[in-house]
Amino acid sequence: MTAILSLLLVVTLSILLTRVAAIVLTYTGLSRQTARFQARSAFSGAGFTTAESEQVVNHPVRRRVVLLLMLLGNAGIVTAVSSLILAFVRTGDDGLGLVIKIPLLVGGVVGLWLLSASALFDRLLSRLVERLLARYTQLDVRDYAGLLRLGGDYRIVELAVEADGWLDGRTLAEARPAAEGVLVLGVSSPGGEWLGTPGGETRVGAGDTLVVYGRTEAIESLQQRRKGARAEREHAEAVGKQGEVAARERREREVETGR
Repeated sequence: MTAILSLLLVVTLSILLTRVAAIVLTYTGLSRQTARFQARSAFSGAGFTTAESEQVVNHPVRRRVVLLLMLLGNAGIVTAVSSLILAFVRTGDDGLGLVIKIPLLVGGVVGLWLLSASALFDRLLSRLVERLLARYTQLDVRDYAGLLRLGGDYRIVELAVEADGWLDGRTLAEARPAAEGVLVLGVSSPGGEWLGTPGGETRVGAGDTLVVYGRTEAIESLQQRRKGARAEREHAEAVGKQGEVAARERREREVETGR
């Protein structure tokens, strides 16, 4: 019985640690999905080598969080395996047989899984962690994913400019992506140079990568557009579509605010 309770305690602490670490990573600028994936990878020792992993390693706060997760993860996995073995091998005086031990273990794991998947639990834990971070650390604890509505129709992505793409060779003033609902936050050249908040005179070409913010549909339309007369019609249609979306969002906001 003691071994099973110890195992469930280790699993509970593991869930809390990875969830708290994911929240901290989110507040350093990572998306929620990326933060959770990297936290679980570090804790389990999976060690995925992706571009997202490089973002973690190159950031001092994220690096400290991941290193701590690796250390705690190694200890937690060893303890969990040891407790699991003891739960079914050890013959103590508690008198619990497999008929009782297995349902107890399965029920505990299922209960913890349901708790970890609970949206209410996630919100409460996020608020608690946010308050602690604001009080005891110098981290910027604003939820940028929430501020930018990245969980809905809006997102921030990298848009690669291709040789036959409509954007190739145009200035931002000529392309007018903002009229389609796509804001260009920065431009990265093939050589690695970065231009933040580019002006309308900025000319983009094949090999450049734009960091853009906007609706998913508008970004995909801009990404797939190719040079030619048809592209101009598609641009005009996208501008009209954005006007409709903006009008609808204004009406929804007026309803919500009572104005």
